[in-house]
Amino acid sequence: MEAGNGQQENASGAARASAWPVVPIERQRKGGLVDQIVAAISAMVAARELRVGTKMPSVRQFAKCNGISTFTVVESYDRLVTLGLLSSRRGSGYFVARQDLPATLLPSTIHAIPNAIDALTPDLYSGVSEALPVGAGWLPPDWYGEDTILDAVRHAMRIPANRLRGYGHPLGFPSLRQHLATTLGDELFPIEADQILLTHGATHAFDLILRTLTKPGDTVLVEDPGYSNLLSLIRHHGCIAVGIPRGEQGLDMEALAKQAALTQPKLMFVNTVLQNPLGTSLSVAQAHRLLGMAEQFDFWLVEDDIYRELAPRGEASLAAMDGLRRVIRVGSFSKTLSPVLRVGSICASASLLPELLRVKMLAGLTTSEINERAVYHAITARPYKRMVDKLIGQLDAGRERTIDGLASVGVTPIARPRGGMFVSAGWPTAPDAEWNGKLIADLALKSGILLSPCDFFLLRTPETIWFRFNVAYADHPQLLTFLKQLCRP
Repeated sequence: MEAGNGQQENASGAARASAWPVVPIERQRKGGLVDQIVAAISAMVAARELRVGTKMPSVRQFAKCNGISTFTVVESYDRLVTLGLLSSRRGSGYFVARQDLPATLLPSTIHAIPNAIDALTPDLYSGVSEALPVGAGWLPPDWYGEDTILDAVRHAMRIPANRLRGYGHPLGFPSLRQHLATTLGDELFPIEADQILLTHGATHAFDLILRTLTKPGDTVLVEDPGYSNLLSLIRHHGCIAVGIPRGEQGLDMEALAKQAALTQPKLMFVNTVLQNPLGTSLSVAQAHRLLGMAEQFDFWLVEDDIYRELAPRGEASLAAMDGLRRVIRVGSFSKTLSPVLRVGSICASASLLPELLRVKMLAGLTTSEINERAVYHAITARPYKRMVDKLIGQLDAGRERTIDGLASVGVTPIARPRGGMFVSAGWPTAPDAEWNGKLIADLALKSGILLSPCDFFLLRTPETIWFRFNVAYADHPQLLTFLKQLCRP
């Protein structure tokens, strides 16, 4: 009886496998199997060939039918789950989870999404590459004020012996939180130290917020272009990232209203001041409209405020305008001290913070008190304000040199930055198979230059070719010579 059932089940499985359409795969396209499978299944979902609730073939069945490895199928299914198109049920398999593809996931553009993420090299974050780091997000060590930072680190290492027994305060080093509360109270909005949660940098803060406030399948709005690592993180949590166009004049508010009504987002990430990668800031009027939409459509606003200290006084602050009712503010010291210290912060309402703290402790316990002590000693030292003012002056001068140098080789900014570390610039030419940002970045790397093409920052298919240039390195003759030698569009 049992053997009969097993034979019946095997026959049924074989029938399902043979009935499943073979996915057209170009095997000569190196490294593209997963991308092709994701695009093909997405197209079937969009065309209603696969409806919500449809059970997908097992990993083994799909692999056998298409003549590929099970590892390739697992990676493809995992990516489709991350995109929100499939759901995984323990012991049952994979099922189609949704029919209404957001514009950013239409079959015509979906191939661009994994490619941009896969191309992101660790060199952009590690700092170990010997290449000229034109596309990186850090500054030369001597721009930060090395003496102040090293002195703060030495001071932090003299931690009292009794502090070596435990893990540290769950919220983070109390003196640093109190100093932040005082500083924010003087400059932006009143806040209590117990409303501040310290993190391992801004990206850790984003991760905790996503873990706390979202579940797989939720829609999260992001700026397009925006912070590349955030896009990967949102997908990793199984959420669907929907881009809101941002340009020199700020956010496209009409697109935001349309997407908010259509997708019912759980939250939105916004770089209010000196946005990465454009370097622009939202006007006070746009900030008011954004808060109004968050209220109207009932979603959280996560204000990425890590460039605030580098911006002119008086720029719009969502957290200050809202009073942390539905705004969560994320801060960091990586842009004014050093990214190696890895200290960030979350400011949130008294009602939300306990849940963020619970998730922080579940995900990784406390953060490093030694790092937090080092930051505290650095930002309370007398030279700190002078150091930041000097840094702003260096950035201003570097930005002007960058814009002038790029103009000399025919590269034009896509937006005029209001300050900060970056200039995004390129050519008014649409990319194609023979001329695109990834190709140029590959050529640059062979010439010892690390570039960040626009694909890293966009959910949309790029309309032109542009790069994010770090103003501390972008006036280097090596870069300008490379750009000049390119076959310009």
